[in-house]
Amino acid sequence: MAHLLGAEALHLEVPTKVVFDSVTLGVAEGDRIGIVGRNGDGKSSLLALLAGRRGPDGGQVTVRGGTRIGVLDQEDRFEPGETVAGAIVGDLPEHEWAGDPRAREVIDGLVADLGWDAPLDELSGGQRRRVALARLLVGEWDVLALDEPTNHLDVEAIAWLAEHLSRRWPKNQGALLAVTHDRWFLDAVCTTTWEVHDRIVEPFEGGYAAYILQRVERDRQAASIEQKRQNLARKELAWLRRGAPARTSKPKFRIDAANVLIEDVPEIRDKTALQSLAVARLGKEVVNLLDAGVAYGEDAARREILREVEWRLAPGERTGILGVNGAGKSTLLGLIAGTVKATSGTVKRGKTVKVATLTQRLDELEEHLNDPVRVVIGRLRTSFTVGSGSKAQELTPGQMLERMGFTSAQLSTPVKDLSGGQKRRLQLLLILLDQPNVLILDEPTNDLDTDMLAAIEDLLDSWPGTLIVVSHDRYFLERVTDQQYAILDTRLRHLPGGVEEYLKLRAAQDRAAAAGGGAASVAESGGTAGAPALSGAELRAAEKELSAVERKMERLQADAVKSRSGLADLDQADYALLNAEMVKITAIEDEIAALEERWLELSEQLE
Repeated sequence: MAHLLGAEALHLEVPTKVVFDSVTLGVAEGDRIGIVGRNGDGKSSLLALLAGRRGPDGGQVTVRGGTRIGVLDQEDRFEPGETVAGAIVGDLPEHEWAGDPRAREVIDGLVADLGWDAPLDELSGGQRRRVALARLLVGEWDVLALDEPTNHLDVEAIAWLAEHLSRRWPKNQGALLAVTHDRWFLDAVCTTTWEVHDRIVEPFEGGYAAYILQRVERDRQAASIEQKRQNLARKELAWLRRGAPARTSKPKFRIDAANVLIEDVPEIRDKTALQSLAVARLGKEVVNLLDAGVAYGEDAARREILREVEWRLAPGERTGILGVNGAGKSTLLGLIAGTVKATSGTVKRGKTVKVATLTQRLDELEEHLNDPVRVVIGRLRTSFTVGSGSKAQELTPGQMLERMGFTSAQLSTPVKDLSGGQKRRLQLLLILLDQPNVLILDEPTNDLDTDMLAAIEDLLDSWPGTLIVVSHDRYFLERVTDQQYAILDTRLRHLPGGVEEYLKLRAAQDRAAAAGGGAASVAESGGTAGAPALSGAELRAAEKELSAVERKMERLQADAVKSRSGLADLDQADYALLNAEMVKITAIEDEIAALEERWLELSEQLE
């Protein structure tokens, strides 16, 4: 594949540390690269260096002549007074941008619900993010460099973006670089993962799931050094296989490899023990919403937010809530927490219920901003229990801090000087140490890197209480909750099929609205309009082909491994022979890639 850009012996320093030391890497046509790593290790700096936004202190970045690089920054910057139209298409005449199929697709997919002449100053953070993405994606680029593209986006917008990027360029054309903590997005879009750590950039084949598999193997070989990260990674991998098999499409031979690696790993949560402990702390009654509704205003101006909500929260229940912005998620959380009063129906709360909410704001830290972290922690309880039964552990606040990624040196840092991710972790710690038995998390993944998300997920696995999560991070939502609900047309609806079912219902709503039908009719009936079912004969044929494709992929994978191993036995000075063998191996890998695409198509038909 043709080379687009690269870096040779990159060196970068900031006042407090060396970020990169002699990093060499390249980006070729067809690359789809996800960049992961801990906060502060240099992910955004690497993207800025490769995109030409920043110069290195040593080494060089080379770009093939004529290569067009489009960049999405973490912060969305617009001119004062700029409108949606001005930001996306500028002064371009309507007949020009409207005649461009890509521009129409991007505008319809990202900003169709926004006023074309709406001032950007009046939009929310999520709406401004969609405008920034649309502004970038309507252009022609050979390389897209995206820094946290899913920030502030809801589940639907993230799904649309993943789909768009997956088919934006023909195969083996264009290149994508994406810094993101969204693990579902990494798996959906990226074919290579770069991990930035310890002054280097380490490449891995595949998206997040494949990266975790390879990293576990690396960690197993260096267990004495990386024991903590190994355990978290293996636990993550166990969930990838066991937590949501219907939602993570992977070829069978890859699943088999994962099974061998994690055959001795227990389930990520001991649900029976946690539920038993939750009942002991909460009793059998938590919060019951009985035909509950919330409305504002009077008569003609009356606006119904929620109606006929019937939900009995159980001790130890772990539920994720989905819905578009403005659907009523915050109102529902308020009903559970007691900060919002029902205008119809009733809300019953158990006598021992103690609700705590991790909000999108950092309210819990306001009174501590000038205090060092060690002083804040010193005021808290002396221990915290995680796990249950024989696995129960008593941890001190200091040990909890270490578990959440704080170093001893950071204990002397005033709270106001912590990074956004550190403040978020400290906020969660303050809430957990208050020992609530009902925990509400409202967008808890903001500002956190993938390793720290895994650490928080690990901590929540041993938390014995009722957990309610609102998050646009699909991976996190499916990882820490056991079931999902959605607010659709003011009603609360259970989603047995999880996020995939929600996306189908929302698509059906949009189609019904476009056709002049009521969105509510689709949401209430459970239909997924426009999804034709396979006949019995077609179903049997698809299952037969799927089985054949799996067998062929497994055989080709073994052939590729055997061929690569055989390279070592060849005459290393015979370049013609070596090149011929590499051509054969490449052909096998291309055939595997084509079969994987067919496997995914068949899997979707059979879902």
